[in-house]
Amino acid sequence: MRVAVLVSGGVDSSVALARLAERGEHELTAFYLKIWLEDELAALGGQCPWDEDLRYVRAVCEPLGVPVEVVPLQRAYHERVVARAVAELEAGRTPSPDVYCNLEIKFGAFLDVIDAVGDGFDRVASGHYARVHRSGGLARLMRAPDPVKDQTYFLSRLRQGQLARLMFPIGDLDKREVRARAQRLGLATRDRPDSQGICFLGRVPYPEFVRSYLGDRPGDIVDIDSGRVLGRHRGLWFHTIGQRKGLGLGGGPWFVVEKDLGERRLLVAHADRVASRQRASFEVDDVHWIAEAPDPGDALHAKLRHGPALTPCHLAPGPGRRLAVTLERPDQGVASGQVAVFYRGEECLGSGLIA
Repeated sequence: MRVAVLVSGGVDSSVALARLAERGEHELTAFYLKIWLEDELAALGGQCPWDEDLRYVRAVCEPLGVPVEVVPLQRAYHERVVARAVAELEAGRTPSPDVYCNLEIKFGAFLDVIDAVGDGFDRVASGHYARVHRSGGLARLMRAPDPVKDQTYFLSRLRQGQLARLMFPIGDLDKREVRARAQRLGLATRDRPDSQGICFLGRVPYPEFVRSYLGDRPGDIVDIDSGRVLGRHRGLWFHTIGQRKGLGLGGGPWFVVEKDLGERRLLVAHADRVASRQRASFEVDDVHWIAEAPDPGDALHAKLRHGPALTPCHLAPGPGRRLAVTLERPDQGVASGQVAVFYRGEECLGSGLIA
C-alpha cells in the first residue's frame, strides 16, 4: 500500500513516519506542507521557520530511506483558513483555525494535490493523537488514550471520505512513549520542543497577527454588574469569552463574559461573581456528523476547547437546523463561533459551531 506521510519537523510526525518504516509494510513518501504566510511574517518582523523545519524533516527521512516532497499550499491556506478566521474575529466570534486547517488543508487541499497528479496513494498518515476504527463500512474517529494530547477536537469536522483514507500511527501512544521512541531510534527531532499556538504564525504573537489585519478599535472595559468603566481595550477581536489574562485590570481576577459590538464594550465580571455568568445551555449550527448522528437518549459528552475535560451533555432539536445543547455543568467560556465537539464513549461523533 502506498502511504503519503505528512511530516512537520516535529517529534510526533517523525515517530509516526519511523513507526511505519519499521513495519516495512508500505511504500512511503514524506510530504512537508508549506503553509507559512511569509509576506505577513516578514512585515511583522518574524522569521518563517519552514527552512529549519525542512532540515529536521530531511534529517529524519534520509536515514529511513524515505523520499521527501514539499507541497506549497500558502494560497489555499490564506483563502480557506486565514480569511475565514479574520472574518470571524471581525464579527465578534471566536474562530478555530486549526480545526479548519485539518479539514481544508492537511486533509483537503493536500488530498486534492496528490489525487490530481495521479500518484495513487492509498492512505495518508500524520502524527495526530487520534485513532481510526473501521466498521460497518464507516470510518469512525476515536479518542487517543492520552487525554491531554488527544487531538480529536481538531479533527471533528473531517468528512467521511477524508477520514476513511487516514492513518494515525502514534494514536495509541502517549506523549512520553513518543519521546522515548524518538530517543531510542535516535531521531533528529527527539529533543525538539513541541510547537505552540496556531500553525501558520511561527514565532509571531497572535495579537500582532490580528492587528496586522484588523488594526486597533478601542473601547471601554466595563464591569457588567456595576456598569463601572474599568479600563480600555484595543479591539474586541483581541479577546474571547472566558478570557482572564491580558486584560490589564487591577483588583481582579476579572473574566470576559460578553462583547457589546454596537458600543465596542468588553464586559467583564469579577471572579467573585463570574459563576452567575456561566452558561449551561446554548445552540449550535452547521452541525456535522463524521459517521452517523447519535440516537436520541445516547449518553454524550462535549468539549468546547482542546484539552482533557469532557462534560456530559444532552442534545435536542433547536430552531431551524440548529441543535440545543445542555451541559451537565455550566462553562464560563461559551463563545459564539467556537467549535463544540460531541463524543459517545471513545468515539468523536462530530461537532457544531456555537451560535
